Amino acid sequence: MCKFGKFLLKACGVLLAVNAALFCVFFFDLDGKLLFRVVEPFLKNHYDRMERKDTLKAPYEIDKFPKYSYDS
Repeated sequence: MCKFGKFLLKACGVLLAVNAALFCVFFFDLDGKLLFRVVEPFLKNHYDRMERKDTLKAPYEIDKFPKYSYDS
């Protein structure tokens, strides 16, 4: 066999292996499981620890809001 034939055979084998790996990821939903078990808990912990403005401590001033009128 010539060098090009060997290269073509190896390239087809690599492409077949990549296709099989991607099929396994799709079939067993491995990307969704990764997101659910690794990424989501990390993001929950991150955003639960964030400082937030306490809206209950904000003063309630009813006269500061504009008056709304609806024309019929």
